[in-house]
Amino acid sequence: MKASVITLHSVFNYGTQLQALATQEKLKQYFDVVEFSGFRREDTHGIKLMKTFTKGNILKVPVILPTLINWHFKLNKFQKKYLNVSKNIVCDSDVYFTGSDQVWNTGWNKGIIKPFYLGNIENKPKYAFSSSFGMNKLDEKYIDEVKTYLKDFNKISVREESGLDILNQLGLDGIRILDPTLSMPASFWRNIAPKNKIKGDYILIYNLNRNKKLDEYAKELSKKTGYKVYRFCTRYDQIFRYGKSLLIPDILEFITLIDNAKIVLTDSFHATAFSINMNTEVICIYPENYSNRISEFLKLVDLEDRHINSYNDFSILDRHIDFNKTNKILDNERIKVDEYLSSIKESLNE
Repeated sequence: MKASVITLHSVFNYGTQLQALATQEKLKQYFDVVEFSGFRREDTHGIKLMKTFTKGNILKVPVILPTLINWHFKLNKFQKKYLNVSKNIVCDSDVYFTGSDQVWNTGWNKGIIKPFYLGNIENKPKYAFSSSFGMNKLDEKYIDEVKTYLKDFNKISVREESGLDILNQLGLDGIRILDPTLSMPASFWRNIAPKNKIKGDYILIYNLNRNKKLDEYAKELSKKTGYKVYRFCTRYDQIFRYGKSLLIPDILEFITLIDNAKIVLTDSFHATAFSINMNTEVICIYPENYSNRISEFLKLVDLEDRHINSYNDFSILDRHIDFNKTNKILDNERIKVDEYLSSIKESLNE
């Protein structure tokens, strides 16, 4: 039986690529073939991606172009080796999935993108696999259209509790399950992660939003712990920020760098998720937009105190994570993922 998946696979984001891999490998436990749709959001590649970064200012092109070339190389290298991506937008399959990641975030996607709702698939079973709205509430202007698409799904699973609230608002049923990266245990990730190149104890900064206060906090954190600070740079211009630069590492190095850090300082959902999964201490800064993705996950694993409300708060260094507890929570949540996929497979076999 063949399963087709549509997700944000063309976005150069470490968490996005790793969730695609996790989605593929998890679904392969239930289906003979798993293939990603070749659909790409227009502004995630080519000239439109360049326009997004330069905001139409051609003088910025020489500055941005090296980053985009590196992204293109790293993404293609990873996907060629690990992901089964079709050249076709609509694949001929027995069952269709959308998710995970923020496929239903109408803010980040700048509206409704029909393929992410499988709106171009007819007369075939349709399921959502840990899909995310990425926000607490759906904009009123999108409610009717989103409901029209989602009511055609056989079953829906979402990543956040707030996603269930939105489904309830639409009069639809669903369940919450883990992000696919968390559905795969740490052992899976360590088996494919490269060796660590860094010697000694270190703090890893992985922040997606420019934040001078976070940098100052990291400096003080380094003084208090004695750990060196490394910055995971996803762009060339980030090398001027505080910390020793790790310039656009390979996708799988994301796992290694988090796994071997003493502390991860981040505003990223997937950096937070991988830290907990790999049993690394994490300190979270909520981003200005879509922070519920992190806060709801921290609530799930009973680690809401890993978020700091003040850049003068270093008491978090005295509060260590009980990873025995978080590991048990994640193990129980993984059972829910398998139950969801098992129920789908059973219904398809009937």
